[in-house]
Amino acid sequence: MKIALIFFISALIISGTSCKKPSKNPVSPTETVQDASIDIQILSQNLTYPWELLWGPDNFIWMTERGGKISRVNPDNGTANIVFTVPDAKSVGEGGLLGMVLHPTFTLNPHVFVAYNYDKAGTYTEKIVRYTYNGTTLVNPQIILDNIPASSIHNGCRLLISTDLKLFISTGDASNQASAQNINSLSGKILRLNLDGSIPSDNPLNSNPLWTFGHRNPQGLVFVKENLFSSEHGPNMDDEINLILKNRNFGWPTVNGFCNESGEQSFCNSNNVAVPLKSWAPTLAVSGMDFYNNDAIPQWKNSLILATLKDQTLYQLKLSSGTDKIEETKEIFRANYGRLRDVCVAPDGRVFVATSNGSNDKIIVLKKK
Repeated sequence: MKIALIFFISALIISGTSCKKPSKNPVSPTETVQDASIDIQILSQNLTYPWELLWGPDNFIWMTERGGKISRVNPDNGTANIVFTVPDAKSVGEGGLLGMVLHPTFTLNPHVFVAYNYDKAGTYTEKIVRYTYNGTTLVNPQIILDNIPASSIHNGCRLLISTDLKLFISTGDASNQASAQNINSLSGKILRLNLDGSIPSDNPLNSNPLWTFGHRNPQGLVFVKENLFSSEHGPNMDDEINLILKNRNFGWPTVNGFCNESGEQSFCNSNNVAVPLKSWAPTLAVSGMDFYNNDAIPQWKNSLILATLKDQTLYQLKLSSGTDKIEETKEIFRANYGRLRDVCVAPDGRVFVATSNGSNDKIIVLKKK
């Protein structure tokens, strides 16, 4: 069922520096949303912990659900067709089937990369696997990276492919805080690999997939031009938006947010710590995000669109002209749909948002009225 709600958006500015058939039943009372007349509809429902939304070259939304399902969702009527169920994906707590990315030249190279947790001889573990889409289902699994520590919390794990065909992987500390500072651990990192799983020769450390370290639980990754941004959960304060810079230490567990607490400054100075572009306290539980630069909703151009879990709010983070700073933060909508996991921006400017409530989860679509 798709539920339409048309509302006029009021400006609501808070401080701070990449799918439609209406239902007869209203979703909720009129919502306060910023700066435009927007149509909000529920595209799909009866989902269970959707985690990744991607716009595919076939003009369908590709979606993962934590229990192991990979589906293609029709962006116009919400029909979800299961492409594949990962047989050994195991959902424990926050774990299970997580991030996914498609090869940039999917027609020629129909590769689907997924990140998921599984039981490896009794040890909960995370791995990155590349499948091939044969037009119907996924075949020919190839392990790209294995033995990433996993836990019931703090697994990351978002995947992204750069224009120079490098695979970026965000990993959480998997309940072991000290691992984030251990350059030989795969936990608490942004990792960078070639698409065949080999290690690029220009990585910071020889024969090491590490790109950056000192991360707690980065759950969003997006490129804006050549700039890579991540969203990261803090413990109970200092959720972060970070500009990911090669070979930088992002401080966890010694540093939360900015280098402004007792004991943090000396560590920051001696460990080349990169501070966030923005942090929130108390935490919002920031999650997936995408970049909006479409004329369909001009006031959202050059912005990150960010989903939050605990805060249950969709945010616009307006970027500077150089796309390396956050100039303004605005709420788009708040609280009517529960926890929000991921965002996908379609080429026509529609914005799709996945909820993460575990019971009758939904994909919501926003578009210009």
